[in-house]
Amino acid sequence: MFMKVCEVSEMDLRHLVGDALSQNKKAALLLGGAGVAVLGLGLGYKYLRKPEKVVRVGVVSKLLIHPLKSGKAVSLALAECQKTGLKFGELQDRHWLVVSEDGHMVTGRQEPRLVLVSLNCEGARVCLNGPNMEELRFPVKQPDNAVIDCRVFGNDIQGRDCGDEASRWLTRYLGEEKTFRLVHFEEQMRGRRPLESKTQFPQFEVAFSDVAPVMLLSESSVKDLSSKLEKDVTVERFRPSIVVSDCDAFDEDSWEEIQIGSVRLQRVMSCDRCIFTTVDPETGDMTRKEPLETLKSYRLCDPSEKHIYKTSPLFGQLHVVKKTGILQVGDVVYKISR
Repeated sequence: MFMKVCEVSEMDLRHLVGDALSQNKKAALLLGGAGVAVLGLGLGYKYLRKPEKVVRVGVVSKLLIHPLKSGKAVSLALAECQKTGLKFGELQDRHWLVVSEDGHMVTGRQEPRLVLVSLNCEGARVCLNGPNMEELRFPVKQPDNAVIDCRVFGNDIQGRDCGDEASRWLTRYLGEEKTFRLVHFEEQMRGRRPLESKTQFPQFEVAFSDVAPVMLLSESSVKDLSSKLEKDVTVERFRPSIVVSDCDAFDEDSWEEIQIGSVRLQRVMSCDRCIFTTVDPETGDMTRKEPLETLKSYRLCDPSEKHIYKTSPLFGQLHVVKKTGILQVGDVVYKISR
């Protein structure tokens, strides 16, 4: 009896399925056709898209974070590469800024001795040091402090005030009658779009960086420049994030897209140089001449790009971060092309 019930149920089920298929034959055909079309598009994309060509072009020799804009670099063996630049613990590249009382940025262009100020973090505290100054420590996070509206290269951006003690420290160090304040860009704040008015470039956000979150420079390019000067210069003078060795001078100019470990970087533009390059990072002295004059003698842009760079010499390359990850000294740098 049990067997018969099962047989009848199986037969009924087959009839039901058959009826459903015959009634929805048109729908089934449409779905099948759509499936084939999607499959065809996927296969077409796979075979039409040019494969990536990966070529070894150098090795990471230094990783440098400048937590304070215009301040001393912190050299690291390993760093996170985030959308807004390099990060190590609480230290983030160009996330602290000196401003005037009305919120306008103050950099080494106006105050060359800022290059001798080091900002570091120990745990949840900021450590501020400078020549002939006592170390100042204060919390990284000060949520009760005021948020200041700042101006960086004509763009509006916010920063959390770091307090009156930090203000007095900077004012005393710089030895000016003017009052200076220190601000911190926090994660929840809206970044700047430095190239918003230049639609030919990709759009991205940074904190207090001049233009892009990452600047890359090769050791060979710096050696090439030094060979034309009376006194050698170091990579620190040019404030890069990533320094590359094992390549020829100015090879980095042609790296439109690179892979370092799991990090993918996309070139935005060349780094145009200004009077800040004439500040010695070891002494804080500004000559207003070299190496800028020598750079202008052989590193000017192509005439077709004068509307972008004008008369500024080019030295180093600015990149955006397409894929975040970890960078280490010793990582191989690969050029990506298609």
